[in-house]
Amino acid sequence: MKAETKNQFKGTLCLLTGTTIWGFAFIAQSVGMEKLGPFTFQAVRCGLAVVFLVLAAFVLDKCSLRESCRRWASKKLWTSGIVCGGALFVAASLQQIGLVYTDAGKAGFITAMYIVLVPVLGLFLGKRPGANVLASVALAVVGLYLLSCMGASGVNRGDVCLMGCALAFAVQINCIDRYAASLDGLRLNCIQSLVVTVLSLPFMALTETVVLSDILGCWQALCFAGVLSMGVAYTLQIAGQKHLEPTAASLLMSLESVFAALGGWWLLHERMTAWELTGCGLVFAAVVISQLPSKKKQ
Repeated sequence: MKAETKNQFKGTLCLLTGTTIWGFAFIAQSVGMEKLGPFTFQAVRCGLAVVFLVLAAFVLDKCSLRESCRRWASKKLWTSGIVCGGALFVAASLQQIGLVYTDAGKAGFITAMYIVLVPVLGLFLGKRPGANVLASVALAVVGLYLLSCMGASGVNRGDVCLMGCALAFAVQINCIDRYAASLDGLRLNCIQSLVVTVLSLPFMALTETVVLSDILGCWQALCFAGVLSMGVAYTLQIAGQKHLEPTAASLLMSLESVFAALGGWWLLHERMTAWELTGCGLVFAAVVISQLPSKKKQ
C-alpha cells in the first residue's frame, strides 16, 4: 500500500508540475506575440520542441545509437503522429491567433473547454456520456457566454478562435486515445511537434514578415513555450498518468486554466470584470463536473 501511495504522489506531482507549465505558457505566448506573428512563434516554438525531444529520446533510450534510431522506424508511430499532429496544428494555430485578441487568463479558461468536449466527441466513437457530462455542457455554455459576451457588442474574434481551439484539442485527444495507446509517448509528441512545425512554415512565409532580431528578442518566451510546454510538460503528463486513474488525472490537468488566470493577474496585471470572473467559475465548475464518475444502474 505504501508503494501505491508513493506512486500516486509521484503521479500527482508530475501532473501538477505539467499543468503549472501549461498555464504559464499562455503568458509566454502572449508576450512572444508582441513581436512575432502567430505562425512564426508556433513554427519556432515547435521546432525547438522537436530538437529537445529528439535529444531526450536518445538520452533516455540508454541503448546503442542504431537501436535508438530503429525505434523511430514504426509505421504506426508515424501515421498516428501525422494524424494527431494535424489536429494539434489546427488547435495550436487557433490558440495562437486567439491570443492576439484575448488576454491570457481568459484564453486559459476557454481552452479548458476541451475537457468538456472530449466525452461529447466520444459519442462518435460509441462512448455514451453520463448525465454529469450533459449537465457540464449546459453549465459551460452559460459560463462561456458570461466570460465572452457580457458587456460586449458581439463575440470577440479571439474568443471564437479559442472555441475552435478547444474543439480541435478535443479531436486531437480522442485521436490519441484511440490510436496511440501502445506507442512511445515521447516520440509521438516529437512527431506531432514536427508536423505542426512543417504545416506552420508556409503560413508563416505567406502571411507574416520574419525578422531574425525579433525572434532572438523573445527567445525566453520561445524556449518556455517550446522546451518546457511542448517538451517537458507533455512528458510529465505521460509519466503522471501511469500512476493515476483517468478521472483524477483529468481533474488535475483542468487546473491549467486556473494557473493561466493567476499568471495573467500576477505577471501581466490583467483585470477581469465580475461577469468574466463568474463565467470563469462556471466554466471551471463544468470542467470538474464533466470528469466526475456518473452513477451506473445496478
